[in-house]
Amino acid sequence: MTNQPAASASVPHGGRPTLAAVAARAGVSPSTASLAFSGQGPVSDATREKVLTAARELHYGGPDPLAQSLRRGRSGIVGALIPARIGVSFRDPVLIQTLDGLAEEISSIGAGLLLMPDLGEGVVSVTTAPVDAVVLVGCNADAVETLDVLRRRNIPIVQIEGPGDNGVLTVSVDNRGGSRQLAQHLKDLGHSRVALVTLGLDRDSTPAPLSPEREARATVTTTVERIAGARDVYPGVSGMTAGGSRSDAGRQAALVLLDVDPGERPTAIIAQSDVLAAGVIAAAEELGLRVPDDLSVVGFDGIRVDGLERRLTTIWQPSQGKGAAAGRAVVELLAGRSADPVAFDVRFQAGDTTGPAPH
Repeated sequence: MTNQPAASASVPHGGRPTLAAVAARAGVSPSTASLAFSGQGPVSDATREKVLTAARELHYGGPDPLAQSLRRGRSGIVGALIPARIGVSFRDPVLIQTLDGLAEEISSIGAGLLLMPDLGEGVVSVTTAPVDAVVLVGCNADAVETLDVLRRRNIPIVQIEGPGDNGVLTVSVDNRGGSRQLAQHLKDLGHSRVALVTLGLDRDSTPAPLSPEREARATVTTTVERIAGARDVYPGVSGMTAGGSRSDAGRQAALVLLDVDPGERPTAIIAQSDVLAAGVIAAAEELGLRVPDDLSVVGFDGIRVDGLERRLTTIWQPSQGKGAAAGRAVVELLAGRSADPVAFDVRFQAGDTTGPAPH
C-alpha cells in the first residue's frame, strides 16, 4: 500500500482543507502557518514560501473569513447609510467622492464598506447587518429610529453633514457660509431678482415650489443650511425644490422658474449643487437665454460635471476629504480611542456663468 502524506488526514473528506493540514504538510506549527498567511510576525521568507507552497498543493485559499471574524469579535465591515437607492446615489459625483475617501481610510485597518440605502422603509438593514460601525452620509434628520437601533447595538456612529442636535460625532462643511458667499457675489453684480433651485427637503423627491409649508417639514440638513445662507443676503428668496442632485432635475425645476414673463423672470439662479446648475444652464439655453448675459447661474461643490463645457461659478467643498475624515474617526473609535468632530471650510471659485444683472 502506498503511504499518503500525514497532512491528508487533516483535510475533511469532500470539504475545505484546513490551516492545520497546510501546517502539517509544510512541517510547521499552525500558529506559524497563520503568521505566514497574515504577512505579519517573525516568519522567514523561506518558511512563508514553504507554507504557501503547501497551501497551493492542498488548494487552500486562506483562513476562513467568518471564523476569523468570530475570533476577533468583529466583521471587518463598516456600514455607510446613504440617503437614496444605490442606482440614484451612484449618479451623484459628490457622494461617490465622499464614499471613496471613506473606503480608503477604513482600508488601513482591513475593513470593507457596505452600502445601505436609507429608504425610510424600516430598519432591517441596520438591525441585522454585520457591521462594526456605521457612517450616516447626508441622511435625514428624521432617522431617529435608525439611530436608536444603532445605539442599542452599541457600535460607533459617525455622520457626514447631519443635524447637529442628535449627539452623533459629525463631519460637516460650511454650507451656510458657502451659500452666503454665492448670494453676496450675485448681489455685488446688481442682481435683485434671484431664485433658488434646491436639493431635496425630505424623502419626497417630487419637484415642487419652495413653500413655507414644505420648508417647515424639511429634514435634510444640507438643503436647509444652504437656503439659510442665501437668505442671509436675500431674505425673501424662494424658488423650486429639484428633489435630487441630477441635471435633469435641475433642468425641470429651472424651466418652471424661467418660462415666465421676462419682467418676472429671475436674472440669477442659485443652484444647490453643480449638477443642478448644469441642468439650469441647459434649461436657459433651451429657452433661448444667454448665460450670463440674460441669466447668471451659480452652483455648489466644485466638481467637474460631465457634459458641462462652462467654467461654473461655484463653491468648492472637500468631498473626498469629508469621507476621509469620517473614516479616520471610525478607525479611532474602533480602536477604543476618542474622536473629535471635524468642520471643513469652503472656497469660492469664480467662473464664466455669472455677470452683471441685465438692465
